[in-house]
Amino acid sequence: MTDQQAVRALTRRQLLARASAAGATLVVGAGFVAAPDAAWALETTALKPETFATLVQMARDIYPHDRVGTEYYAVAVKGYDSAEAAPMVEAGVAALDAAARGHGFASYLGTGWESDRVAILRGIEDSPFFQTVRGGLVTGLYNQKALWPLFGYEGESYSKGGYLHRGFDDIAWL
Repeated sequence: MTDQQAVRALTRRQLLARASAAGATLVVGAGFVAAPDAAWALETTALKPETFATLVQMARDIYPHDRVGTEYYAVAVKGYDSAEAAPMVEAGVAALDAAARGHGFASYLGTGWESDRVAILRGIEDSPFFQTVRGGLVTGLYNQKALWPLFGYEGESYSKGGYLHRGFDDIAWL
C-alpha cells in the first residue's frame, strides 16, 4: 500500500487522533488540509495540500488573532486555490520555504515559533507574493460575517437608522 493509499484508508477519526497525538497544527493529506483541534477540512484543487497549509499559516501570522479559528484563515485564502493563482502561490511558498531554510528551518510550516515565522515574513514583505496575499486577506478575512461579533462589529447600520442614534459611542474597548 502506498502512502497516499494509506492516507485515504484512514477514517476522519483516525486521522484526527494521529494528528492530535503528533501535536500538529494542520494535517496535510492527499488533496486536503484539516485541523486536528476542530471539525473542519478543506479540499484543495489546484494547490498542493502542503502549499495550502503553508498559506493558511502565513495568513495567521500576518493577521494574528488568538480568538479566530484556523478555519476562518483557510476560508480567507481559499481563493488562491485556483488554476490562475496556483503558479504564483506555489512559487511564492517555495520562496518562503527557501527563506525558512536560510534561517535554519526545514520549511516555513515547520518553523515552530511565531517570532521566527514573522522574521521570515519580514524578509519577504516587499515581494509581490507577500503583498498579494496580505492585501487579499484584508477582505478575505474581515468580510466574513461570522467573525464580526468577535471584533465588536454589528454590521451596517444604515438600514437600522444609522450609527448616530444606535450607540456609535458604546464601544467599551476604546
